[in-house]
Amino acid sequence: MAKKAWIARNEKRKKTVAKYAEKRKELKEAGDYEGLQKLPRNASPTRVRNRCSITGRSRGFVGKYGVSRIKFRELALSGELPGVKKASW
Repeated sequence: MAKKAWIARNEKRKKTVAKYAEKRKELKEAGDYEGLQKLPRNASPTRVRNRCSITGRSRGFVGKYGVSRIKFRELALSGELPGVKKASW
């Protein structure tokens, strides 16, 4: 389980990105890079980290399902992910 502060910080970044998304788009189209630098650092979408929606783990993230590799395996083996089954050949 990730620290609560890390999860909260990432959520705060997501809100900041959403808040400044339109303004960033306008500044980029205008080519005003000085104006972009004056925006908060966390307004950039690259600062947001993909995290597991259950545990908050940042590494081993499976984007299609929004969970970490560990939780993905647990959910898949328990049959809670529709259409996912263990490979056998």
